[in-house]
Amino acid sequence: MAQLTIKDIAKKLGISPSTVSRALRDHPDISPATKEKVAAFAARHNYQPNLLAKSLQNQRTNTIGVIVPEIRHYFFSAVVSGIEDVAYSNGYGIMVCQSNDTLEREVVNTQILASHRVAGMIVSVSQETDIFDHLKAVIGQGISLVFFDRVVDGVGASTVVVDDEEGAYTAVSHLIEQGYQRIAHLAGVQAISVSRDRLRGYCRALEDHGREVDPELIVYGRFHETDGQKGAEKLFSLMEPPDAIFAINDPVAVGVYLYCRDTGRTIPGDVALVGFSNNPVTSMMHPPITTVDQPAFAMGKAAMNLLFDQIHQDGQAQAVTKVLKTRLVIREST
Repeated sequence: MAQLTIKDIAKKLGISPSTVSRALRDHPDISPATKEKVAAFAARHNYQPNLLAKSLQNQRTNTIGVIVPEIRHYFFSAVVSGIEDVAYSNGYGIMVCQSNDTLEREVVNTQILASHRVAGMIVSVSQETDIFDHLKAVIGQGISLVFFDRVVDGVGASTVVVDDEEGAYTAVSHLIEQGYQRIAHLAGVQAISVSRDRLRGYCRALEDHGREVDPELIVYGRFHETDGQKGAEKLFSLMEPPDAIFAINDPVAVGVYLYCRDTGRTIPGDVALVGFSNNPVTSMMHPPITTVDQPAFAMGKAAMNLLFDQIHQDGQAQAVTKVLKTRLVIREST
């Protein structure tokens, strides 16, 4: 007897193959009733996905390539966990590469993953990525591609992001409502989408509350603890230093914390502090740091589901952007 396929199930139930595929993956866009109907039919007819046949047909393995700037920080490791959770449930494995936030290594990573015939790639670009030929080449080779968090335009891939502008807007509005007057922003690399969006949210919050944006209070850097320390040193050297700092992410906020500790400044006595990510370490500081929560695990699951949409439609699925909400976690640093 021929093995039951997704197309067979779709024909029997009068729905599309893509709907069946999504239902079997517990995709959030499929209604509970449809999921239950598909699952019941699949169980009743002992449906098993023929992963080997699909792999041979597409000349691809059942492996998903993941490229992150670095794995040591909680945000990226949590996203990878979300990716792996969905991949494993569908009979796929993952191969994780770090770019170490360099374009050169990111390019090499894409080449290595392509040579391993991965079924698709999920990528958060490095802070140096300002050319995208290597990413376009991935799609050109018929490999499905999804971006998350740090995304790029003009490549034609689906993306998963949080509402970075709104998250920054909420954080800075909170500082204004707490009475802080000179609110600085330790911004990220200007070429990166998250940096532009969070800067935009910072500026919009000031303007909506009748404040002027002071360029002197915006310091550009990168995304690590040392950038927070250097940025804080520059801000506190001003004739009129800030009384609050909104950092591009939690590692930078931790850098500010370390600078204040080492120079005898108190938080929030001398300066209030807000980060972005909700890294668990921020709740363990003294005082705990206010931060914007990114649903990292959910981002990973959403990215993997979007990638499966591409894989199961042979790369013909329309590129979409999925935006997840953030949440301000107020702690003692503000």
